[in-house]
Amino acid sequence: MLEVQGLTKSYPAAGREPLTVLKAVDFTLAPGDSLAIIGPSGSGKTTLLGLCAGLDRPSSGTVSIAGISIGTLTEDGRAAVRNAHVGFVFQNFQLIPTLTALENVMVPLELRGDGGPAREAEAQALLERVGLGARSGHYPIQLSGGEQQRVALARAFINQPKILFCDEPTGNLDGETAHKIIDLIFGLNREKGTTLVLVTHDAELAARCARTLRLKNGSVVPEAAPAA
Repeated sequence: MLEVQGLTKSYPAAGREPLTVLKAVDFTLAPGDSLAIIGPSGSGKTTLLGLCAGLDRPSSGTVSIAGISIGTLTEDGRAAVRNAHVGFVFQNFQLIPTLTALENVMVPLELRGDGGPAREAEAQALLERVGLGARSGHYPIQLSGGEQQRVALARAFINQPKILFCDEPTGNLDGETAHKIIDLIFGLNREKGTTLVLVTHDAELAARCARTLRLKNGSVVPEAAPAA
């Protein structure tokens, strides 16, 4: 589902050597896998997530999503791959303030020209699945942080993505709400068979993933061998 080979990202620095923030990262995820990307601040976690999702171009290396190599695609081409195969959950929710909860969930459908009453019913059902069926007509400003994150989660799943990228999905939430969001993410993962890639500092969230990739100074830290 996701294949990353030799992924490196550098930025030019005036009068100095380029700043390399990610160095030769390799990993592969099968359908339904879950991966937590962990490490200290500045280790390259969010950079890696953005490259995997095609939001940025690497300096070298390749990324394939659902068998499609995205490195050679135009921005429109990468956007089409994301719309067809990818869902996102961001730390700061990224809801459109002038749209209701239901309308926010339907944005990916509208972008692909796939609206209509049947799809609206699907969006409403997803809001009910995350416990917000009665709040579908509310605007983001009328929702708590946890409720906004649940709207974002419903929006991420409306296209039934093959892979879901989450950037600190519980970072702005209190402990009780964060626990509910974690349960929702993995509940929907089990129901839909979605591959998960999560950037997190949350130990509970990382522990729920089948695999962990630890970064330090842009490089993957090998897992310690088990004691004999």
